[in-house]
Amino acid sequence: MNAAAEPIHGCIERWHRHTRGDLDGGLDAMLHEDCVFLSPIVFTPQRGREITKMYLRAAGSTLADADPSEDGATLEASSTFRYTTEIRQGHHAMLEFETEVEGKYANGVDIITCDDDGMIVEFKVMMRPLQAINAVHAQMKTMLEQLAGG
Repeated sequence: MNAAAEPIHGCIERWHRHTRGDLDGGLDAMLHEDCVFLSPIVFTPQRGREITKMYLRAAGSTLADADPSEDGATLEASSTFRYTTEIRQGHHAMLEFETEVEGKYANGVDIITCDDDGMIVEFKVMMRPLQAINAVHAQMKTMLEQLAGG
């Protein structure tokens, strides 16, 4: 399969358009209805488009001070969040990011898997160092409670 035909390329281009606020339909336009979200904060997989959207909104708010009502659509406009490396092949991508949370350096990767139609079927986030994870955990807990209406 040549690189242009690999579905991950269109998927990641749409992800970047979304994080800049330029994608019509937002996360609904790119998340498969049975998408699975794997978080460094919660040990069980989160299944389904709606819960994945909630986690991505909370992550955007926590990692990049994005407006959680906009599905993280201003992630790349953040003053601290930035993607530094990308690897794309077939149905998979790894996007390394750096940011600052409560004055602590955070480094991580988004590992994204798409189907043949370029819809995200799995979104996995891994982070380091532990101090940053602890700060993100506390903020994510608060944000998820707000988004869930609790």
